[in-house]
Amino acid sequence: MIKNGIAVFLLSVAVVSCKKEAAVSEVKPATDSVAGTGIKEDQYKPVDTACSSTNKTEDYITALEWYRTKIEREIEGNSPEQNNKAYDDYVKIRNKYTECLSALHAHVLEMYVSYYDSDKERHNLPDSVKNLATELKKAGLEFREVGEGMTEIWTIPGYYSSIFKAKVTPDYDAYISQTDKESESNYAADAGLMITWEELGDRLMFWENFMSRYPKSRLIKTVKQDYNMYLSDYLLGMDNTPTYEKDYDKGTGKLYDENRAEFNRVIKKYPNSNTAKKAKELITLFDAQISVDQIHERINVE
Repeated sequence: MIKNGIAVFLLSVAVVSCKKEAAVSEVKPATDSVAGTGIKEDQYKPVDTACSSTNKTEDYITALEWYRTKIEREIEGNSPEQNNKAYDDYVKIRNKYTECLSALHAHVLEMYVSYYDSDKERHNLPDSVKNLATELKKAGLEFREVGEGMTEIWTIPGYYSSIFKAKVTPDYDAYISQTDKESESNYAADAGLMITWEELGDRLMFWENFMSRYPKSRLIKTVKQDYNMYLSDYLLGMDNTPTYEKDYDKGTGKLYDENRAEFNRVIKKYPNSNTAKKAKELITLFDAQISVDQIHERINVE
């Protein structure tokens, strides 16, 4: 009887144990599916980054969410150097999917500015566009009006820092943090500068210091291109925000007081910088009444 009782007890334990295991196996972790679609991650394949007319918004959004989950897992076990490359690759993938979404919703982007109610000083978006904005937000994207009646799809400010901060090398960390900061507002619109001259001067000095501090960074080529673009705008302005007033009869020009004051600020604060050197050169040329065309030729920012 004792033996039979033990046998029955062990059998009961085995049955209960089997039921527990079965119950556990039926509980799937939250990360076992992609974006709530019910598709197992190991069975999911994101749509190609080559745009296709057969793809829908949800295809691109799901792919973007999948890549974020994938990259967040990978960078935890990577070295900072490996994460630098992961960042570069991730940006390329996001840019390609963003291009596809922009092409898919070209009509919405074209019409977006017309949804603005000037009386109420806010957008009055149709439900379909509101829903699209909600979907884009899931993937860290938003509508951004960029001037001249144009709207684009941009990555929301701070997105890349939220993933890669302190996970990459110091040069990449500084680059990602600064570019996220710069994306908080439009740099230019309608052929005119949208930030202040002082902000542009400080931006120039950040990138000049970056190039000095990280001369061997893989980002140097990109940073130098951006620095030269900023420097040209800083010194000579843009079509609708020039730094000088031109005398069309004489062909010469005069620096605006605001810009001269900004140049002198940088010269005083950063006397040994390339930016200050170029600002000094520009002031000298304008004071010498050199023609504006010649000044443009002489101010070489390359």
